[in-house]
Amino acid sequence: MQLYCNSLTQYSRLKTREVKVGDLLLGNLHPVRVQTMTTTDTMDTIGTVEQTIRCIEAGAELVRITAPSKKEAENLLNIKNELNKRGYFTPIVADIHFTPNAAEVAARIIEKVRVNPGNYVDKKKFELIDYTDAEYLEEIERIRDRFTPLVKICKEYGTAMRIGTNHGSLSDRIMSRYGDSPMGMVESAMEFLRIARDEQYHNIVLSMKSSNPQVMVQAYRLLVQQMQNEFQEIYPLHLGVTEAGDGEDGRIKSAIGIGTLLEDGIGDTIRVSLTEDPEFEIPVCKDLVKRYHAREKKPLLHGALKFGSSDSHAADTFVDDKGASALPYSPFEYRRRVTRGVSNIGGKQVPVVVADFMQKQAITPQDLQAIGYTYDEPSDKWNISDGAADYIYTAGKALDFALPGTLKVICDCSTWQKEGIDTSKYFPLFQGVEYLDTVNQSPVLNFIGIDTHAIDKTVEKQIFEKAANDPTAVFCFFSTSKFTMADVRCAIVGLMKNDIQTPVIICSESHGVTADEQLIAFSTDTGALLLDGMGDGLWLMNDPAKMQNARVSGRNYIAVDNNHRFLNSTSFSILQATRTRISKTEYISCPSCGRTLFDLQETTAKIRAVTNHLKGVKIAIMGCIVNGPGEMADADFGYVGSGPGKITLYKNKDVVKRNVDSEVAVDELINLLKENGAWVDAAQ
Repeated sequence: MQLYCNSLTQYSRLKTREVKVGDLLLGNLHPVRVQTMTTTDTMDTIGTVEQTIRCIEAGAELVRITAPSKKEAENLLNIKNELNKRGYFTPIVADIHFTPNAAEVAARIIEKVRVNPGNYVDKKKFELIDYTDAEYLEEIERIRDRFTPLVKICKEYGTAMRIGTNHGSLSDRIMSRYGDSPMGMVESAMEFLRIARDEQYHNIVLSMKSSNPQVMVQAYRLLVQQMQNEFQEIYPLHLGVTEAGDGEDGRIKSAIGIGTLLEDGIGDTIRVSLTEDPEFEIPVCKDLVKRYHAREKKPLLHGALKFGSSDSHAADTFVDDKGASALPYSPFEYRRRVTRGVSNIGGKQVPVVVADFMQKQAITPQDLQAIGYTYDEPSDKWNISDGAADYIYTAGKALDFALPGTLKVICDCSTWQKEGIDTSKYFPLFQGVEYLDTVNQSPVLNFIGIDTHAIDKTVEKQIFEKAANDPTAVFCFFSTSKFTMADVRCAIVGLMKNDIQTPVIICSESHGVTADEQLIAFSTDTGALLLDGMGDGLWLMNDPAKMQNARVSGRNYIAVDNNHRFLNSTSFSILQATRTRISKTEYISCPSCGRTLFDLQETTAKIRAVTNHLKGVKIAIMGCIVNGPGEMADADFGYVGSGPGKITLYKNKDVVKRNVDSEVAVDELINLLKENGAWVDAAQ
């Protein structure tokens, strides 16, 4: 089976066809381009121009503008002329969903059109139809008849095209044959790509977007594999997670999806879809892509996937020459790595969170509030939140107060061996070879820290072999290179290949100077592994003295008032975004555009304020019918704009209440949650 990237062990950009968008070149190893989308009414020429300019000056290399009907498509000419008049020539992309005639108008005016194959020709009715092969081919011919005119116009005018599949808007035909799956997303795009190739039109970019990073990553990997197998070439890829939301959660979800693919050299242009003003998406995009500027052809590790090999590149031989079928896991579907349960780590238990207090000189009960434990002195009891850390690392310190019942301490092995340590609550951390040399170990739980980049491979082999037969062992894998993810992945694959079921806590240290940079580093380095079923816990660490607060939107700051709270919150958000541990409400919130029928940022904040205590409930907040109900396919409940001042409420994909007045729509959403048993009163 063809692998989906050049290498899993050293960074290498995936070479794609070169595509020209105006004067901008995409693919063919050109820099990863960053883009965003306006939120103004496209008929507001000056408003759209001025927002576009703000995006360009923030660093956008392409700007997308919605064209929901022919009149908006025609007005793109006025917008383009005004931009040119003001000295701006950045390529414009027309966003098209249901209106082929609008696409055909826009393709004659601007540099690129985006079409969604799920609703460009098909009218989605959420009907399951059992198509015969003949009927299926008839549908393909119907698409060919409707889509070919646009292809010919684009070819004539030199206009680029993005075939942009969205997980939630797959056609009834695709759903009937492939289901709501990554493979269905791939086939949805391939149907259109084959038609374009038949017309000898190749100025094409593709995307596979979903609000679920796991689905999104699997779809892109499958698309790369499918194009390579069918065409022996790969078209440029636009990366994005739809409806990521705002603030920390939006950045984390986007970084996990986009960063996982960038780590493996996949992606030619990106957009981070945040429920914020579009110019504030660009710094996040830049933080993502700058991680890869100097990586080309730099080896990521010095070890091998098989024990005892003297060839430092045995890992490459194993995964690359034999392809994906040689891997001990599937990169195209989620299956958690099989591990033994050690205390509350591994097995079928949710991943644990370790709170790093290494740099804290004196730890008090009040400090634990930042990691989810609040001490109530009158009752002498601890209140424990859903986002409470499972372990706290104190380095060489023992605490001088009684701990909450569920919290356990990791300390250095020398500290653990001192007299008076409560060995039922404290557990030792051995650094590499210490695990081999120390006789006095816990009979319950022993943590083993391993630098997967620098450790001597003979020593690593000895540690792995001992841990394989040690029911108390838990690995803490990290890397001192800049390329944490690939190093740790290779070590875990080595465990899998050798059937070693020792649990692994993924450790990641960020040296970013802003909260945004750290969120992206943590999310990419750990989220990529979690999406592939690797990891039984998270341990994030940083140096707070080197970090600054970063303004991230006109309304919000990611302000790190407490570094321990920041790391703990980030850990749980990463686990939530990868669907490996659910601890809070999840919001699927679209980034707004010219189709939006209400203030998305304000409404999202309002809904979040009254529902953020509903653990595990997924609520979609969509600006218009284009993004709902299809795009909120993953949500339990939906709040969708259906007209000026009107909201339609959904349960899953079913309409429950139509045209609710926006003044009372949030209250009606709460009533809907209550009617379906999804509501609990917030704790006072």
